[in-house]
Amino acid sequence: MRLRSGLLTMVCLFIAVIALTASARPFAAETRSGIPTWLKAHVGEREGQIAAPVLQRARALYLRKVREGAVRNPCYFAMDATRPHGASKGGLGRRFYIICEAERSFRAIASGHGGGRSLKGVGDFNNGRRCAKHFSNALGSRLTAGGVYVTGEARTSFKGYYRLSGKGKAPLVRTFLPFDGEGETANAEQRAIGGHAAVLIKGACLLRDPGSPYANDEGYVPLGKLVDYSGGRSSGCTSWSPSASREIVEITATNPTTLYIYPEAADIEAVARAIAGGRSPSRQGLYWNASCLKEIGAPKYWPKERLGPRIAEYKRNHPAPRSAPLPLCRGQ
Repeated sequence: MRLRSGLLTMVCLFIAVIALTASARPFAAETRSGIPTWLKAHVGEREGQIAAPVLQRARALYLRKVREGAVRNPCYFAMDATRPHGASKGGLGRRFYIICEAERSFRAIASGHGGGRSLKGVGDFNNGRRCAKHFSNALGSRLTAGGVYVTGEARTSFKGYYRLSGKGKAPLVRTFLPFDGEGETANAEQRAIGGHAAVLIKGACLLRDPGSPYANDEGYVPLGKLVDYSGGRSSGCTSWSPSASREIVEITATNPTTLYIYPEAADIEAVARAIAGGRSPSRQGLYWNASCLKEIGAPKYWPKERLGPRIAEYKRNHPAPRSAPLPLCRGQ
């Protein structure tokens, strides 16, 4: 009787293994053959689609990190910083991608790019709101750096209270998702690069509220106006709308994943050389969003080895003034 029971258990286990292998086979086959069929429908250069080279690199990065055991998240991210931040029919251009292959899920959302700076004696590497022309991995450049990233452990901080439409107030508690880079983006931590909601508090004053969990030692909290700059630029980070930020943070809360940002330095320099030589980048097998390329003329990459020391020297010669203490709010 015991022998028959053991044989039955072995048969059940064998059937279960066959079932699991069969269910995993389609995804494994798709992985070996390249981009899955369902995902190919989202590949292209129209609004809401992802350009082929961006997806190929983002997917290759994700699969490499999975093989290395660094990532187990079923989703991965990509961003195409050559696309416009503003859509042709108004609204915001969708150029940040959330891809979950196991669920056959693809989403394209809006995201901001680094605004850059214009420093006398250093250079003008300031980006417009719609399209990014300048890119850099230099500390203090406030520019986007394309390349390889893995999300880190999110941290949340209190930014202040903002006034509601009535007489009340609400706290702005914003989460920052750090990006750990490698290669060209290895200094991401030093640059404090990551992603967050494109909201902040402006015009703050100090309100006495000793009962608040965020009050300082004197019992005051900052109170100001909530500003949503989802349609604007960042200081080098990737910024999203508050709702999109919450979704991304939830996806990576306890499970890091990969992010690939296009273009890298080599892409920028290759496109710039083609344009300087009077050649069409697309005919040279190079990718850049046509609408933004027409607007910016030619992209430019500012390597940290050259730009970094110049920004550091400018900072030494032009020290930032001490920030004035916040005034007390009126009527208290």
